[in-house]
Amino acid sequence: MTTIHEVSCDISVVLGSTTMPIHQMLRMGRGAIIELEATEDDEVTILANNMPVARGTVSINGNRIGVTVTGLLPRPETAPRI
Repeated sequence: MTTIHEVSCDISVVLGSTTMPIHQMLRMGRGAIIELEATEDDEVTILANNMPVARGTVSINGNRIGVTVTGLLPRPETAPRI
């Protein structure tokens, strides 16, 4: 069990996505706003090492932003078993 405490994992949260032409992206500067295909009430996807593992909702506690896990996603059959 000691070994598992030494394993690192990158966690990312996907708030939304969008599609735009590359020329539009190249013209963006500081302060540019990218409109996402999502609303503030939509669930977010939680990724572990770029693999979707859970769904959640954004929560705000004072001046801190967090994510509350609402459900785990099924593990793909191709994922290596430990």
